[in-house]
Amino acid sequence: MNSHMDLQFAPLVDEITLISLAGLSLLILAFSAFARLNSVGYRFLLLAGLFFLLANPTFITENRQYLNDTVLVITDQTDSQKYGNRLEQTNDAFKQIQKEIASYPNLEIKTATAKTPLSLEAGAPGGSRLFEERFRILQSLSPNEIAATIFITDGQVHDVPEQSTAGPIHVLVSGDENEKDRVLLIENAPAYGIVNKEVTLKIRVLDQGVSETSTLVATVKTDDKQVRRIAVRTGQVTEIPVFISHGGDNFVEISLPKLEGELSDKNNKAFLSINGIRDRLKVLLVSGEPHMGERGWRNILKSDPAVDLVHFTILRPPEKQDGTPINELSLIPFPITELFERKLDEFDLIIFDRYRRRGVLAPNYLKNIVQYVENGGALLEAAGPAFATPLILYRTPLSEVLPGRPTGLVYQEGYIPALNINGTRHPVTSSLGSEAEREKWGRWFRMIEADVSGGDILMTGPSDQPLLVLERHGDGRVAQLLSDHAWLWGHGFEGGGPQGELLKRVSHWLMQEQELEEEQLTAQVRGNSLDIERRSLEAGEKIATVQDPDGNVSTITLEYADKGLNKGQFEITSQGLYLLRSGGLTTRVAVGRLNPLESRDIRSTKEVLAPIVRESGGGIFRIAEQGIPSFRRTAAENSQSGSNWMGLRSNGNYEVVGYNRTSLTPPLIALVILSLLLCLAWWRESK
Repeated sequence: MNSHMDLQFAPLVDEITLISLAGLSLLILAFSAFARLNSVGYRFLLLAGLFFLLANPTFITENRQYLNDTVLVITDQTDSQKYGNRLEQTNDAFKQIQKEIASYPNLEIKTATAKTPLSLEAGAPGGSRLFEERFRILQSLSPNEIAATIFITDGQVHDVPEQSTAGPIHVLVSGDENEKDRVLLIENAPAYGIVNKEVTLKIRVLDQGVSETSTLVATVKTDDKQVRRIAVRTGQVTEIPVFISHGGDNFVEISLPKLEGELSDKNNKAFLSINGIRDRLKVLLVSGEPHMGERGWRNILKSDPAVDLVHFTILRPPEKQDGTPINELSLIPFPITELFERKLDEFDLIIFDRYRRRGVLAPNYLKNIVQYVENGGALLEAAGPAFATPLILYRTPLSEVLPGRPTGLVYQEGYIPALNINGTRHPVTSSLGSEAEREKWGRWFRMIEADVSGGDILMTGPSDQPLLVLERHGDGRVAQLLSDHAWLWGHGFEGGGPQGELLKRVSHWLMQEQELEEEQLTAQVRGNSLDIERRSLEAGEKIATVQDPDGNVSTITLEYADKGLNKGQFEITSQGLYLLRSGGLTTRVAVGRLNPLESRDIRSTKEVLAPIVRESGGGIFRIAEQGIPSFRRTAAENSQSGSNWMGLRSNGNYEVVGYNRTSLTPPLIALVILSLLLCLAWWRESK
């Protein structure tokens, strides 16, 4: 606490009166001087004393409490600081600064840490946001309180303002000069691609800190399988074709060889996901005979504008010979050779609806279908009564892929299709309705009994016998619906049921849509967390491991949620590729944007912050070369930095905690003095 004395005037009359009296006094003195009176001096002293008394001079003594100035210290903990020994330099500098500032009176320190923002919301900023942290602190302080702002960073800052405020800005730069780095930039990447077609990516490679250009080989992987190696020239845009092999997310990884002596090879890789969509689905529907459910199949498939349906109903089998000339028949010939030999692989799904052997399809064509399934095709059989007779498809080469073998028994009774335990957990059927809604489904009245040798049974009928079976075979998939009465749901019989949804889900599972996989591991970025989901037909707690971009591995327990889903969360610590594993399944999640600001240039630099530092009067120093400069308290009008020191501005802010007033003209003493002067003036004039 300090005392401060100041002289102030508190006139006993208003200013106009005081000025008027001063003017009158000057006139009296001028007249006295003109008349050459003997008492001019005494008159002057008398009038001056009177004027001084009316002006009331007073000493004000203030007791001042000087306020602390604040030093802002903001450390850069973003991803680019993880390279080399930058973090070590930053942490050591921060500790030394704290110690130095603590030795100064009337100084306090406020600290903040800038980390790489992880938000993926549209418009959210990226990069190193150091000035954003500074602004957040300044909102609670007055600019006149700031002694200085000290940034400890590698210099890669992406929110530098045009002008500085609130005192000098000093920068301590971590890292070394003349660093080299190779960076891979994605110039263009489509979000979607057509399945079984190629999309084109455009990339550009920069060798920063290297003057000459070079040619190198980029490796391209899709879903962790190497598919291409392509030559690229540094500094130039290169086009890379990528084949979209399936629907859903196609994970693409592009990597470059390491540059000799480069700072880090983490930004030599790029990860992106391209959503595969099917342009047009080609479905072949073969109905063995006309029946009530045939139109239901056709209506469901034709209702989807993305489906190209080829539908044939066998009305005239070869054994039917009635002598009618062929040119008089109005029936369309079944193009067997065209469909089952030449163009079979063009179909995404083949459906046999109540098909029975009538000599239409020769065994070699059915063998083609077996080969089609093994190579990745999709086959659905909706069985009719003939499936329990010798005319069944199971007595053909298709028995190699069909999971259900008929016993010859046909149930002809009313029943409500039910989901078994697998059905309540499998994504094909688990979302068909709640338990209460399933109890309101309408009945079916026919089901063919079959012994199921493989696959997953999802729905059952009378006596808990299999009704819907899904099975993988080779690279393809097969489904069997052991009833031809699904059309009753479509017609709303007894309230109906989800016929369309069921058949669409079965069809999309057959075509390997990822969201309908019964065993899957997925993760989505929500805020600063990974929401992990593990779907399985097996009940119980699930364990997942997460490897972050820095190689650290964490174990997460996934709790059971509902309908075959186990869920858990993992906190995101940095941008980059996260690798997840659980129960033999692997998935990858790329956190962050393509070409994040933080990885475009990771070299240590003074150039970015130099203009704002000069404008504020501060200094910029490289830790590896100059160490930590000394500190000096400086006046606001003085220089704030030197070659080896940083200024901490002294703002001189204070608050008054008490004061005293002492008048220089006590009334009684002033009256006595003025009376004596008046008497002296009279005595002098009497001479």
